[in-house]
Amino acid sequence: MIMPLNLVFIFLLLSVIFFNSKPAKSIKCLLSALILLFIASMPVTSDSLMAAIEDDYQPFSRSSTPVDYIVTLGGWHTENAALPATMQLNNDSLHRMVETLRVYKIHPEARIITSGHHKTDPVSNGEKMKQALVMLGIPAQKIISENFPKDTEEEALLISPRVQGSNVVLITNASHMPRAINYFNQQGVYPIAAPTGYWVKNIDEDKDWRYYLPSSGKLYQASKAWYESVALMVQWFKTLLS
Repeated sequence: MIMPLNLVFIFLLLSVIFFNSKPAKSIKCLLSALILLFIASMPVTSDSLMAAIEDDYQPFSRSSTPVDYIVTLGGWHTENAALPATMQLNNDSLHRMVETLRVYKIHPEARIITSGHHKTDPVSNGEKMKQALVMLGIPAQKIISENFPKDTEEEALLISPRVQGSNVVLITNASHMPRAINYFNQQGVYPIAAPTGYWVKNIDEDKDWRYYLPSSGKLYQASKAWYESVALMVQWFKTLLS
């Protein structure tokens, strides 16, 4: 309900409700909707929000000690038997799979843990990720798939006992990494971050005039950044209560 686009719809609905009885309030709600939509759609807004989250951890280069486990958090896929496993992965899962392959090439001594369930496909996202990695040349016996976690908190709860005391590399999207690291830290696991799937790759580069125009893609990006910001606040609040 507090995502930017949802708030726009709420203001528009209120504008319609107040149209006859309270015209002044109706206009204020309409203007609020338009202003919020404009601000959230601006690249400068969405990039600033997202970069503040994504810049918490640097891209992975190499561990100074051997890596025991590469933990790749779950994303999503669309089941289609006519497509190879690599093509069934959505963008987030695809980014994580590529980063897993890159880190494994640097540290082939590591074992890989893929995770994540699927609501409709009998094949979990963790298993689909494993299938994709095997297609790309990683031995199946080097990959463990955890098929039941439904969210990041469950992934940390399930995987942490297995990797306790090990040198672990954690792979997920850069915007999701701060929250994921927090969940694993709460379980006594302190992984090396390997963020991927960056929305903002270079916020300081020179921009042309199109950068200052509203964009539906940037509205979606702002919503993702806002979601992660709110989720981090909820996570912090839950920690205080526990």
